[in-house]
Amino acid sequence: MSGAHTVIDVWDGTPSGPRDRDTNSYDSAAALRAMARVPYVTTEELEPEYQEMIVSSLQPGKTRNVYAAIGNNPAVLAGVREFFGSLWSDSGLTDRQRELVILTAASEIGSVYEWHQHANIALGVDIEADEIGAIARDDRTPFSTTEAALIGYTRAVAQGRVESPHHEAISEHFDDRTIVGIATTAAGYAALGNLIDALGVEIEAGEEFIGWEPGE
Repeated sequence: MSGAHTVIDVWDGTPSGPRDRDTNSYDSAAALRAMARVPYVTTEELEPEYQEMIVSSLQPGKTRNVYAAIGNNPAVLAGVREFFGSLWSDSGLTDRQRELVILTAASEIGSVYEWHQHANIALGVDIEADEIGAIARDDRTPFSTTEAALIGYTRAVAQGRVESPHHEAISEHFDDRTIVGIATTAAGYAALGNLIDALGVEIEAGEEFIGWEPGE
């Protein structure tokens, strides 16, 4: 897929988090060295109504560290699962579009854990490995005009710097209902990535980081 598009970038040049935008590089090693700051709860430690909430909805029977960490506060975990479940079902985006948004938000804040989880999901919804790498590099040339606008808008939301040109660009491709879904998904996953960082959530034992350029 290809398409001409205008890249709008309102970032002011100040690096934040593990991503250095001057070089478009990430301190993945530092992120991978992080240790959990809270314990990972087990199903046995939770009341029955919360036990399934630390289990992946995509991989039945497998707990995910992000849920097990948040599960130290089960009521909050329940709210988190409900909120993100709504983003998956109600945003107005296709599976491919949703994962483009999530990967873009994860790359913008440099969330290794979030990127790892969703790069693997993306490969299952017709997003190619080279497209995933392009998102990490903020290279929008492999994408259609609509998807390039989606990626650009998501980056602005994740930066907290949406300006009128961003909104005008996304409005050419999506209606107001879906724009709310896009903005909420982008902001929600950027916030989740920051929560993951705050809690020091680690990639699951036995899994290796997929890399910012999968397959390389």
